[in-house]
Amino acid sequence: MKKTLFLFFITILVVNTLYAQVTFSGVLDSTALMNVTAGDSPDFTFGFEEYANMRFQARLREGATINGAVNLIAASGFYAHNAAVMAGAEFPLTSYYGGENFIAAIELERLQFRLRGEHIDFNGGLFRLPFGYSQVWGSSDFLNPKNPLKPDARPRGILGASVTWYPIDELKLLLFFASPRDAFEIKGGGSLFGISADRHWEKASAQVLYTFETPHNNYENGIHRAGLSVKADIKAGFIFDALYTYDPQEDFSIDGLSLSSGFDYSFLGGDLIILAEYLFNGKKSSTAKGYGGNFSTNHHLNLSFTYLINDYTNMSAAVIACYDDLSFTPVVSVNHDLFQGVIFTISAMASFNDNSRFSIFTCTTRVRIRF
Repeated sequence: MKKTLFLFFITILVVNTLYAQVTFSGVLDSTALMNVTAGDSPDFTFGFEEYANMRFQARLREGATINGAVNLIAASGFYAHNAAVMAGAEFPLTSYYGGENFIAAIELERLQFRLRGEHIDFNGGLFRLPFGYSQVWGSSDFLNPKNPLKPDARPRGILGASVTWYPIDELKLLLFFASPRDAFEIKGGGSLFGISADRHWEKASAQVLYTFETPHNNYENGIHRAGLSVKADIKAGFIFDALYTYDPQEDFSIDGLSLSSGFDYSFLGGDLIILAEYLFNGKKSSTAKGYGGNFSTNHHLNLSFTYLINDYTNMSAAVIACYDDLSFTPVVSVNHDLFQGVIFTISAMASFNDNSRFSIFTCTTRVRIRF
């Protein structure tokens, strides 16, 4: 851990010495959490986390940049327990090390270079590849599906490369490659190749996407994905986002479809914003649990309201519901700008599981500092 941190800062120092145009920015979050679970013997849990996302950009020459980001994490209680469970259950390696009353980690989040031309851009390294216009569910964003319960989560990157071509204004063609999800794969099984096209008009945008994942594990013939995402701003903002996943070993079925659709609209001169988005989640689709996503049931709805109380304070209320098992989760939060670059947030969430039975209440407070 100490060697990794030392090497990181030495790298930053060398880059800063060789090239004058280096910029730094970041976010520091201080978070405290309390959970109360239901049952005959209610259980109380607490957690504390200090998290920083530190970013840098170095401009080497005109049209060439290096971008990087590192997460620094210190956790205890609920957060430390969750990290230990995840490391033991899903990952053979963990970056956390133990202290007397906390565990800590350094995580490389982004490390890429970008070459910009007049009509062609090239990216390589560890970077983000986003797809689709969905604000809540992310049907097309299969490389890192969204979780509406964690809207502030930083999207993870992929290790790969992309070439972007702008043949005309408002049209973008993208070719990309991503390394296999299994980092220990040495024969290329699970490598991803894809192409997408984005077209923008004055009040609408559309994206088409196709990817092929090479054969691996139980997928002897690989996996095909095809998607369409559309957004339009016609008084209200509308989105449609769909991705179909096809395994040639199986017949076509609705199980491979993830589809989200919704709208957002503002009232009271923009002070009140409503957002509604529906998700159909096929059991073998991009948003399904076990296939890269987070959901095991079919029909989901997110409905949220945000009210701007004044220039410094806003309040939001949302409910995430599932039609299949009548589970739902209401969430309320208040954000207040203490002063420029410093935001205080308090949020509360209650989860009601099958047949609307109360299961857990969570209250979180956070101070976020942007620098």
